[in-house]
Amino acid sequence: MKGLRKYLSPFAPDQSGAAAVLCEFHGLIIILDAGGCAGNICGFDEPRWFDSRSAIFSAGLRDMDAILGRDDRLVEKIGKACEKLSADFIAVIGTPVPAVIGTDYKALSRMVEKKTGIPALTIDTDGTKLYDIGEKKTWKELFKKFAVKQEVEPGRVGIIGATPLSFGGIYDENFLKEYFSGKGFSKVLCYGMGDGLEAVKEAAAAEKNIVISPSGIAAAKYLKQKFGTPYEVFCPPEIIPEWKERKEQLEHSEQIEQNTAMPNRKERSDKKVLIVHQQVLANTLREELLTLAMEQKIETDFAKITVASWFMLDDALKKEGDILFKEEDDWITYIKENEYDIIIADPLLKKAVPFYKGEWYDLPHFAISGKKRQSV
Repeated sequence: MKGLRKYLSPFAPDQSGAAAVLCEFHGLIIILDAGGCAGNICGFDEPRWFDSRSAIFSAGLRDMDAILGRDDRLVEKIGKACEKLSADFIAVIGTPVPAVIGTDYKALSRMVEKKTGIPALTIDTDGTKLYDIGEKKTWKELFKKFAVKQEVEPGRVGIIGATPLSFGGIYDENFLKEYFSGKGFSKVLCYGMGDGLEAVKEAAAAEKNIVISPSGIAAAKYLKQKFGTPYEVFCPPEIIPEWKERKEQLEHSEQIEQNTAMPNRKERSDKKVLIVHQQVLANTLREELLTLAMEQKIETDFAKITVASWFMLDDALKKEGDILFKEEDDWITYIKENEYDIIIADPLLKKAVPFYKGEWYDLPHFAISGKKRQSV
């Protein structure tokens, strides 16, 4: 049945994705709602809210405000907030309420800028889509609003697409900077996860952009079109803490077998694998597993490795058989009808398929379960 959830919780919606992108940019973030959507963002979808500060407010819309479209009252509230708080910009994020009444976001942006004298951007999320759509719109709007032409700085790289909703609980905050510094880049900027608005303004100075989730592709395309900045879609598998250790174990095991020249080495087995996460990370894991198998560093060949997601699947990154799930029933039926030996996915998804008897490896996706990886 469409929309029915017996095992899975509702996934993070588009307004939560928009707020996640903007959290660390020192802006005044206004959720255009009556209070519920903002409460959901701060209480469930934004883990940084509990250990850092970010100016996220609800517009506090009342029935008549929404029915009559009283944007002037909203602008007045924002003006008063700006008198008490310093902010580099103002962002107004949409919810179902403004979507229903047909709010004119462009006009609202102009009104806010005229009232406050502070740059304003509006994100036309409507609460009916998932977090990655909100992230996609926000990344692009952010760079369109603030990025200006710069001289290219050799060795500088920008990372687009990192938010806790895709990576919360999976990796240490400094991992990406350390990883790409180790690849020879002299200056690594991770937009929205460590680097703020000044980095966005200077985005055109990057020699290259790395897109680590599908939500960042539209922004990277814009930066390439506007400033000529090339980009690569890639997420290092080492972003998963266990991966590096597991890979070293596998290679060490292979080396021992080669050195001892075991005459009765068991035959390699073919297995079907399903990887469920955001598309870029899932694709990276697939390529790494296929490479290890091809180099015979593990005792398994893969009959098939399928990437699946509940979120965006970019056609240019898809392979034949990759699948997009929409409903809980789709997930249950698919697992029943396809006999996978290994599933790599958020542990919440396992609750919906108790009949599955194969191997299961947890790969948390915060936007699905709202839970971080358990320490081991």
